[in-house]
Amino acid sequence: MSNRRGILCVVSGPAGSGKTTLCHAMRDGENCYHTVSCTTRAPREGEVDGVAYHFLSDEEFVARVARGEFLEHANVFGRRYGTLKSEVLGRLEAGQDVIMDIDVQGAAQIRGCEDEDIRRSHVDVFVLVRKDELRARLVNRGTEGEEELARRLGEAENEMTQWRKYQYAIVSGDRDNDREKLRAILDGERNRGSGMRRMRPDDSFGA
Repeated sequence: MSNRRGILCVVSGPAGSGKTTLCHAMRDGENCYHTVSCTTRAPREGEVDGVAYHFLSDEEFVARVARGEFLEHANVFGRRYGTLKSEVLGRLEAGQDVIMDIDVQGAAQIRGCEDEDIRRSHVDVFVLVRKDELRARLVNRGTEGEEELARRLGEAENEMTQWRKYQYAIVSGDRDNDREKLRAILDGERNRGSGMRRMRPDDSFGA
């Protein structure tokens, strides 16, 4: 299996859905690389550049877009976010599974990507959360004021209409249950026929 291409697993969901926590769990327990996104927003307390995000100025972000360095990028609440190709392509080629938590705009860009290697590696998952549960999670997080909270809840309603465009959906419960659901998806993708088709054409398993 040394010539196997990695899986590119895209995870989306509204703010507060737990998608980043899910991706961290897959990184720590499932030997996946969790991509570090770029953003133009300011770091929050405790966030380290290159670990939480690659923090870029707006000018640098735009310049990198112009150079074609992003696999996907989007404007969310007036701030830019994106994933560099350097975070993904080499790892897939080396056979490492890559997991990303990105919004529906970025996920749509990857879903529509014409690169055959990306298309062969790609699988996407949407995390659904009940509105009352989502509000409780955002309030408990304590990072949004009332105006920001209302805006995020409105955006969440719009985002959750997109779930049918994804190959898989997880109805969020507790963290352990969500992890088991995502782990089952990854295990299935690693073993089903399309996963085997990620092998390069010269791979052989006998007659």
